[in-house]
Amino acid sequence: MNSISRIQFLKRFGATIAGIGFQKDCFELFAKEGLNMLHRIVPGTGEKLPAIGLGTWQTMDISRNSPELESLRDVWKEFLNQGGTVVDSSPMYGRSEETVGILATALPEEYRKRIFYATKVWTRGESAGKAQILSSFQKLKADTIDLFQIHNLLDTQTHLKTLYSFQEKGKIRYIGLTHYLTSAFSEMERIAKSERINFLQIPYSIVTRDAEERILPFAESNGIAVLVNRPFEEGELFRRTRGKILSDFFKEWGCESFGQAFLKFILSHNAITCVIPATSKLSHLKDNMKAGFGKLPLGKDRDEFKKRLLQIL
Repeated sequence: MNSISRIQFLKRFGATIAGIGFQKDCFELFAKEGLNMLHRIVPGTGEKLPAIGLGTWQTMDISRNSPELESLRDVWKEFLNQGGTVVDSSPMYGRSEETVGILATALPEEYRKRIFYATKVWTRGESAGKAQILSSFQKLKADTIDLFQIHNLLDTQTHLKTLYSFQEKGKIRYIGLTHYLTSAFSEMERIAKSERINFLQIPYSIVTRDAEERILPFAESNGIAVLVNRPFEEGELFRRTRGKILSDFFKEWGCESFGQAFLKFILSHNAITCVIPATSKLSHLKDNMKAGFGKLPLGKDRDEFKKRLLQIL
């Protein structure tokens, strides 16, 4: 479908589900050309993923009748318009999977297919795990889930068998491991050495850099993609920079805010595939997405970038 016919299609298409609607002007914006967000390659498949994704912890645990759905509609609109695709959720996050399903289903199929669905299994036992996995398909309203992760390594060996079976049937594309503690890195590495693990999701930030020592080099050398959670230390980095001014040095790297500087530092590591900050605020989403554009500090520039950020913190 060429650009003109796509725009004409979008102008004619409107969608309303669960009391919320994605307006026609929203779809016109999807047809914008020339968006050049940084993409990273998934090792082993060559698939390209945008460097900035969207987390859902705390931000999308809302009722299907909540008025907050309207503001989340705007967040999703901007996220997709800016080229984002990776949306990460979990049954641990309350009703976030259901919210993702509601928002995604309101999209035209052409754009819904762009979403890279990532979720997790978080329970014990084979039967409970399979039931939770099937529930995720239902809540996300997805026939295929791109990435299924074992949340915080809970009952890993049991769930891997189930996930492999879903993967062999084409229902799951990638399998991953997650944890929010750096102390779990050695166990993640041990499992990934003997199992078919495609993704690791780990904590990494300008002040939590333990991953640089082993897990990131391990992932890079073994062809494993990496998602990054907790990039802002649950807001602690913003509390540390409150009242401080971003120097011209960071603006030279295209950073208009501390948030963008924190994200660009993370993305400047070659092993990072995508960082997934969670937000339900449109202004924060716009700010986060800008970090995925423009140049990144590499090599000696990265060392200087890190040094100056740490001086501010």
